[in-house]
Amino acid sequence: MNIAGPVYRLYEWYLHRQLDANRNPRHIGLILDGNRRYARLVGAEVPWYGHHAGAHKVLEVLRWLWEAGVKVCTLYAFSVENFQRAREEVEEIMNILTEKFADVINNPDVNRYKVRVKAIGRVDLLPENLQLAIRAAEDQTEDYQDYLLNIAVGYSGRSELVDAVKAIGRKIQEGVLAPDDVDEDVIEDHLYTKDIPDPDLIIRTSGEERLSGFLLWQSAYSELYFEQVYWPAVRRIDIWRALRSYQRRSRRFGK
Repeated sequence: MNIAGPVYRLYEWYLHRQLDANRNPRHIGLILDGNRRYARLVGAEVPWYGHHAGAHKVLEVLRWLWEAGVKVCTLYAFSVENFQRAREEVEEIMNILTEKFADVINNPDVNRYKVRVKAIGRVDLLPENLQLAIRAAEDQTEDYQDYLLNIAVGYSGRSELVDAVKAIGRKIQEGVLAPDDVDEDVIEDHLYTKDIPDPDLIIRTSGEERLSGFLLWQSAYSELYFEQVYWPAVRRIDIWRALRSYQRRSRRFGK
């Protein structure tokens, strides 16, 4: 008799019982790491097997978080630096992203939870068919207000700050702003995440313990949780453990 299934479900129930729904983070950032290593682990011949498996996992994890009442999720899907990978791998990732953005339009979970979808990053660097899929997904969900899903694609935290500085500089040059008017609020108004609360918790999978340029400004006081499992292999208990860890911490914001 295989007891792994019942034991897993019992542990999952135990973890869930320890969580206080009223103390879950409002905004979670997810660094989806470990797809290629997962592909090697399972003996796949091409690295993008892991990217396909990781893309398939995204909605499942989002569903768990929406069920837990997490209102804002930001996924680090593809960085500016990722363009330096092999051309064939980048093209495959672009195809996967195009497919997943197109799937948003008639997705029952997106419609059920009324999730607004938004891409953040230098979208102009992406292939035209992916840009069209992004715009279609954003247009389809623009009236939804209950949940927000940000997908960081063609994203870099440094590029985001550079773009913000350029936009502010142009306003100063035009006389709309004075240099002394520039403060934290002005900078935040020119970030890709304008009007979005900073992430309370950032989860990175695969065991790596760094942010890799993800939400550099916004993560100043985020709680960090580094998960040892590769992204395509994430389980519900891994998410529950992250939430439990978050709830056990004392957030002082420098006070």
